[in-house]
Amino acid sequence: MKVASVIGLRPRISGLLFLTLGVIALITILVPNSDSSSTTSTTRVPPSNIYSNYGRVKEQAAVDYLDLRFFSLGVNRLKEFPLCGKERDNYVPCYNVTESDRNCEFAREEERCLVRPPRDYKIPLRWPVGRDIIWTGNVKITKDQFLSSGTMTKRLMLLEENQITFHSDDGLIFDGVKDYAFQIAEMIGLGSDTEFPQAGIRTVLDIGCGFGSFGAHLVSLNVMPICIAEYETSGSQVQLALERGLPAMIGNFFSKQLPYPALSFDMVHCAQCGITWDIKDAMLLLEVDRVLKPGGYFVLTSPTSKAQGNSPDTKKTSISTRVDELSKKICWSLSGQQDETFLWQKTADPNCYSSRSQASIPVCKDDDSVPYYHPLVPCISGTKSKRWIPIQNRSRASGTSLSELEIHGIKPEEFDEDIQVWRSALKNYWSLLTPLIFSDHPKRPGDEDPVPPFYMIRNAMDMNARYGNLNQALLNQGKSVWVMNVVPVKARNTLPIILDRGFTGALHDWCEPFPTYPRTYDMLHANELLTHLSSERCSLMDLFLEMDRILRPEGWVVLSDKLGVIEMARTLAARVRWEARVIDIQDGPNLGFWPPQIVQEARTPKVHKTRIMGKRRTRCRQFWRLPSAYRIGVCKWCMEHYSGSLRCDYYNMHLLEESLSLLGLTLLKTLSKPDDVTTTSTHLG
Repeated sequence: MKVASVIGLRPRISGLLFLTLGVIALITILVPNSDSSSTTSTTRVPPSNIYSNYGRVKEQAAVDYLDLRFFSLGVNRLKEFPLCGKERDNYVPCYNVTESDRNCEFAREEERCLVRPPRDYKIPLRWPVGRDIIWTGNVKITKDQFLSSGTMTKRLMLLEENQITFHSDDGLIFDGVKDYAFQIAEMIGLGSDTEFPQAGIRTVLDIGCGFGSFGAHLVSLNVMPICIAEYETSGSQVQLALERGLPAMIGNFFSKQLPYPALSFDMVHCAQCGITWDIKDAMLLLEVDRVLKPGGYFVLTSPTSKAQGNSPDTKKTSISTRVDELSKKICWSLSGQQDETFLWQKTADPNCYSSRSQASIPVCKDDDSVPYYHPLVPCISGTKSKRWIPIQNRSRASGTSLSELEIHGIKPEEFDEDIQVWRSALKNYWSLLTPLIFSDHPKRPGDEDPVPPFYMIRNAMDMNARYGNLNQALLNQGKSVWVMNVVPVKARNTLPIILDRGFTGALHDWCEPFPTYPRTYDMLHANELLTHLSSERCSLMDLFLEMDRILRPEGWVVLSDKLGVIEMARTLAARVRWEARVIDIQDGPNLGFWPPQIVQEARTPKVHKTRIMGKRRTRCRQFWRLPSAYRIGVCKWCMEHYSGSLRCDYYNMHLLEESLSLLGLTLLKTLSKPDDVTTTSTHLG
């Protein structure tokens, strides 16, 4: 028995509340147990819920017990977690300023509380406007820090007191990011940076991404970047990049490997990243080599050579002599140099390693382990991998070929079925991302209801990504969404195929916090993750606290799991002050997880409405009690007057009062029941 739980809309109130879609908009779909006999009935269960299978009876009894226990506790006995102090507005577990490495031991001993947004937090502007304009209150950076950073501020400015704007040409490196990317393309031998994908460059690891301008430009070229930078208490590069809607996560490799498998990226980029590459027996450079694909490129840019002199020979001595010496030992070749930028290419021939001198760096004997924050190794990894395919030889055809599936040990029929599952599932998920399900009479949105905005979600995370087919489904539907595809460390390691498909992702242990800042994702999705973590004896309560931390106000959560686990999740949602609602979608399209003929009657238990602290969502609730024509009129007016640049439609009710006050007289003349409208307007005020 499984359920798809759309938990969603996290309320923006004083910074905390999620509407577990805002919901647990739990969609109940039943499937026969894997150990059930082949004679299990596939017809709909009648309303009496009479089961002949013992396993089903046992599971139903457990669910009923949870229901009774849940409702018997009452609101006063369901202890909600307190709010964290203001000093933890930008709290990141497992990191502190005294240690460079990630350490989650002390995080388990800290107080459990809900991280609140800063007082002046605002919902980010929608993509692509939000790429170039962010609210200063959403990131921890002072005006002095911004203006004194010295790396990219020549063409950056504070647009207003509460906004930071990033020009498309923001002076990343001397002559601007576009010229810089064109310079790299020339060194590779391309006519333009628009040819990066055709040259096999689809994924880029950007070390120390600054304000994310290079990554933003790569996104415009249909190249997937991922920024990594060490934890910073203020002025964080990762926080700024994510706030702009660009892929990023906290990470460094001072002593431990990055959470990526060998041969993961087509290019590794380091512009003024501050790393000394020739220390620790070159293990930092070996880590770059480990994650770099055959035939891939390492770009190193540093302006420090200007202080050493102006001649080309002096520049090369000050920047790349030592790296050049090391690169020859690991079969790299210097492909180009322009100004302060150097480009090396990794060999595409695995036989190169056996033809080196004996003094060269050795090849690792065993590199099949899952690289989850393991210590750095003083050897060359990935040379014996089946995935040793030069990026120049990779198929240019869209989709994943049969040969690629064979390399990863995946059956084609299994992969194709998974694709179809997520194509169908996404249609259901996306249509549910609307406050309509929070009305007094929740339903699937109809033709007369406003549709979810196209750019409603930008930063998404698939917490148990498997093959990355949810990511593919989003792309197929033209959604302007990037997905952090997370593969649990104790699950089957499918991250290699995700990265080989040109997506981004990381390995992660969900018994620990994720390496990101608070309020960095618009949507979290998890398929069967709760069951997986239950078997690993992880704390689901800690997981929900972590989801609350990294999800933005007005964000969404979509869970799909066994019914009993989802019921437990509904209880946990109350403790983190999410609002929950159970929705039966059996009359709508099938989710795609299970054949429609075995869909049985969905249980729709009553929902305990938790107490909302801070700014209530009263206006949103009252808004959905209005007649359909009235709602649409308000939405249309708001979008016309704000040109869609603000989140001012029905997903952002803080502007509804203004809309109603300006629309009231006109609408009163056209509606048949003006008294209702007058009353509603009073409630909304």
